[in-house]
Amino acid sequence: MADESWGVLEQAAELARRGEAFALATVVWRQGPSSGKKGSRAIITASGELHGWIGGACAEPAVIREARLVIESGDARLLLLGSPEQFGGAVPEGMAVVPISCQSEGALEVYIEPVLPAPRLVVVGGSPMAQTLTRLAQTLGWHADLIAGEDFGAEDADRHSMVVVATQGHNDEEVLERAAAARPAYLGLVGSQKRGTAVLGYLADRGVPAEQLDHVHVPAGLDLGRTTHTEIAVAILAELVQLRASGAIVTAATTAAPAGRAARGTAPAAEAIDPVCGMTVVTAQGGGLPFEHDGTTYYFCCAGCRRAFANDPAAYAHAPR
Repeated sequence: MADESWGVLEQAAELARRGEAFALATVVWRQGPSSGKKGSRAIITASGELHGWIGGACAEPAVIREARLVIESGDARLLLLGSPEQFGGAVPEGMAVVPISCQSEGALEVYIEPVLPAPRLVVVGGSPMAQTLTRLAQTLGWHADLIAGEDFGAEDADRHSMVVVATQGHNDEEVLERAAAARPAYLGLVGSQKRGTAVLGYLADRGVPAEQLDHVHVPAGLDLGRTTHTEIAVAILAELVQLRASGAIVTAATTAAPAGRAARGTAPAAEAIDPVCGMTVVTAQGGGLPFEHDGTTYYFCCAGCRRAFANDPAAYAHAPR
């Protein structure tokens, strides 16, 4: 189990290096019988793919569903996969309880934490202000790159990047046009309002779409009046922090995929609710132990629930599927 857990952590490190959002699920406690072991780990991606091991068919759908919510919200959560009755109702405050497995009396406590990519800032230019801005962003733990204007291309940014053009009169128009083509989360131009208006007007005449130019911040940064180059860098960074905190710009792909994503890196899979115990079960590729009744297909987490339904369909057929 230790080797498997280390393998998961190595994969997590690789995802982090690639700037992908994911959640790390760790089993911190178990009550047998349960296939999940203390220390078991798994990675759940924003699309709902699971890599690793935290438990069997009972635990996986619940952990995937909760992990996607963790990625979307950015807030860690502690799950008790079992029943409050197993603990006399003494469930710690703040712990979410998810019923699992109608056949087993086992239980798992799983800690799910989000791992979101660090914001990426691309500063284009080479002035002292540009260098200062890059260093300040790096102190916040951001990925910050300083690229000379002639070396910058649209491929150096994407829709989750923040780009600050600080070429300060050296081919501002060409650099800003290339930056706008990348459609970054934030695009700012360092310069006066007058200079910015002239640059944007020139690009509009060249046919750059208005929807791209309308998102350019000119001048970049909070308005602090006449300041030094160091203070300008601080003002720009402050604006970026403010916009990210307010949700005005999104610098990470953290939105979970639509419900029904499958585990273990496979294609999307449908889910259904077991009408007997209320568990979520994956129904793709023959899963979910289907049972036909009165023209409707019901799915179950285990043979015990399926048998209970078959013996008395009227008692459960009204439950949501």
